[in-house]
Amino acid sequence: MIGNLETVECNTGENPEYSVIWLHGLGADGHDFEPIVPELDLGGRSVRFVFPHAPVRPVTLNGGMPMRAWFDILSLDRQGRPDEQGIRTSAEQVAALIQRENDRGIPAERIVLAGFSQGGAIALHLGLRRPGGLAGIMALSTYLPLADSLQTEASPSAPGIPLFMAHGRQDPVLPFAWGQQSRDRLLAEGYAVQWHAYDMPHAVCAQEISDIGAWLRTVLPRS
Repeated sequence: MIGNLETVECNTGENPEYSVIWLHGLGADGHDFEPIVPELDLGGRSVRFVFPHAPVRPVTLNGGMPMRAWFDILSLDRQGRPDEQGIRTSAEQVAALIQRENDRGIPAERIVLAGFSQGGAIALHLGLRRPGGLAGIMALSTYLPLADSLQTEASPSAPGIPLFMAHGRQDPVLPFAWGQQSRDRLLAEGYAVQWHAYDMPHAVCAQEISDIGAWLRTVLPRS
């Protein structure tokens, strides 16, 4: 358990040279994206995939029902008050996972921070703020949280980090427009966003998996 987070791990080869830390969405767990790994076609790269389990906490929007969540959701109003403390606490816990990869011999420039939905929000929040760079940030079916504080809190190296953002046009959970607005804000502030839109709901589709694999092969270059 690192930073109070339990993890699931799988490697695509011996002696991993790269790491992908991939955060699941609300109510799921670290096993959620594990089956995708063999479909990514990483060209023989030896990559350690780290899938943490979010803590179990009551979620206000779901009537206070306890479930795995990176932060509380108070409402679906985009202008509503976010759970800032929950976001920042989860970011600290995930930062401990990045440090663990550093301690295992994987430098930050060989680490991708990825996430879906709530997990993608944490990936964007932490990845753009933590000191030092990353190989990339992957944000799937999500949005930019605490956007108003990013300008003052962003790491100087953040504009150089490749960002893969993707969203479903028929997403009934996090509207497509939220993803577009987050993309537009990041582009306006000089971030390197590669945007993908798919005809799908709040999910991941086959074409998206193919595009993720192609992007990973680009940001995790062969030694």
